[in-house]
Amino acid sequence: MFESLTREYRYLRGALRTLKMTTPIAKNPTRVFPFVIEELAAKYGEKEALLSDRERYSYAELDARANRYARWGRAQGLGKGDVICLLMQNRPEYFVIWLGLTRIGAVVALLNTNLNGHPLAHCISIVKPKHIIVAAELLEHFRSAQPHIQNPPKVWMYGGGNSGAARIDELIPTLDGGRLSESERAKLTIEDRALYIYTSGTTGLPKAANINHYRLMLASHGFAGAMNTGPNDRMYDCLPLYHTNGGVLATGAVLVGGGCTVIRERFSSREFWNDVVKWDCTMFFYIGELCRYLVTAPPSEAEKRHKIRLCCGNGLRPDVWGPFHDRYRIPQILEFYAATEGNVAFFNFSGEPGAVGRLPWYLAHRFPIATVEFDIEKEQPVRGPDGFCVKATPDTIGEVIGRIINDPDKPANRFEGYADKESTDKKILRDVFEKGDAYFRTGDLMRQDENGFFYFIDRIGDTFRWKSENVATSEVSETMTTFPGIKEVNVYGVPVPGYDGKVGMATVVADGNLDLSGLHHYLVENLPEYAQPAFLRIRHEIDVTGTFKHRKVDLVKEGFDPANTNDDLFFNDQKQRSFVPLDRKLFEQIRSGEVRL
Repeated sequence: MFESLTREYRYLRGALRTLKMTTPIAKNPTRVFPFVIEELAAKYGEKEALLSDRERYSYAELDARANRYARWGRAQGLGKGDVICLLMQNRPEYFVIWLGLTRIGAVVALLNTNLNGHPLAHCISIVKPKHIIVAAELLEHFRSAQPHIQNPPKVWMYGGGNSGAARIDELIPTLDGGRLSESERAKLTIEDRALYIYTSGTTGLPKAANINHYRLMLASHGFAGAMNTGPNDRMYDCLPLYHTNGGVLATGAVLVGGGCTVIRERFSSREFWNDVVKWDCTMFFYIGELCRYLVTAPPSEAEKRHKIRLCCGNGLRPDVWGPFHDRYRIPQILEFYAATEGNVAFFNFSGEPGAVGRLPWYLAHRFPIATVEFDIEKEQPVRGPDGFCVKATPDTIGEVIGRIINDPDKPANRFEGYADKESTDKKILRDVFEKGDAYFRTGDLMRQDENGFFYFIDRIGDTFRWKSENVATSEVSETMTTFPGIKEVNVYGVPVPGYDGKVGMATVVADGNLDLSGLHHYLVENLPEYAQPAFLRIRHEIDVTGTFKHRKVDLVKEGFDPANTNDDLFFNDQKQRSFVPLDRKLFEQIRSGEVRL
């Protein structure tokens, strides 16, 4: 009983802080984030705001430099609603650029720095920009995409390089950094668009999510309340600034509280704790796979000297949670669930291991969400005889959805959609529980226990069906990563001629020689027969997105055909009770049905 009351108290305290920070947003619709920073600069002045080995800005310097970018944008004829793309690696200047341009009403598209060629060209073309700023280090990425861009924008370089384009970094220091006049600043409200932030593109081309000023305010102020940020906090941010976690939450939420953010160009498990100690950080933002890398990293003397009071993020899986907490002794792990463009969000304020959060009964009326039964084969929610969706019972896996309410007084319940209408329409589920209602589809399968906690199971499209059973790839991955010698696993389903559904295949990164017979026996003991991968592929590394999400599209396409890869392939042979080499002859025997699965 005491433990239950303590858990509820922690949740209530965190929820009340978050509500206190976010409730006033809709009541003051002309107060937007780009000018909140102006207020903070007046309050904190020369106090440190953004730090890195490359650049350091105080609140006053941050504000002044943002004004220079605003005036540069005005000089280029940019105004409210005009789009400009930003292709730049992590650094304080990145945040400054979009902050300044949004002050004049421009919309900044934050491009994934890992993309090139057609995917990068797609991301640029779908938002129809007038200008693009390209960091010199990423010039070759941009050049590979340039021939495929529709209606090419004007190019501005940041840094040197033989591009022949104008140098924005040389022009900015010549401009006035003083406070913008009323005629220079855009008349903005929380309804106006501010950014395009792209989905990861793990199963297809990225989509550009519409981020309006309300979402910037909600993200920065909501997480300031959730993390209880203050002037003494220092956030360590090594996540990509082109995504919400690294670019908005780990920066904006800390600045709103008067603290500062330390920005590193990219994550390094070897340097992580050295950096945290060097910069005297009190918090860091994580993505689940980051924690997995830290848990498997060699011991570091610095990891025992950190002053971290809280880490916040999402995707910390149950198999990593315990080892991560036990090794690093972080006082609070704040796991949350949210979609950049969606209307579903909840926090795990009480630190329930493995849970992504919960929505208590006293907040349910403000955030109407539901979990509905899901048909894996059709990739659609199950509908009953009346044509409406069927709610999932406790401990039953289903898709989480959030009701779309287009009420000006309830902006948190809206779905802002994407740059293209087709992608937007695909994410809306209509006539769900009554005629005419609409819900945002998260695309995530979860299980909710009887205490209200949600547990992430899998992304729709990752879960597959084999032998009339649903196989959650995340659960198979978690099981396999605990086997000695396996460092990383990517599980997916592949089609096999003559069989319904898809059969499991796992691509793994192994540490030395892998005991293939031992792995077979381990899977037999720890997974149901239908969930045991039939095929194994061993690689030196697994392709991931900038936020460490596994890419599966190419792996599924290549399947278990030895002709498609030089990687070692193996077949889970039930007769030999081991994974055996998969050569061309065995491949053809499986395809023809001579060897049965």
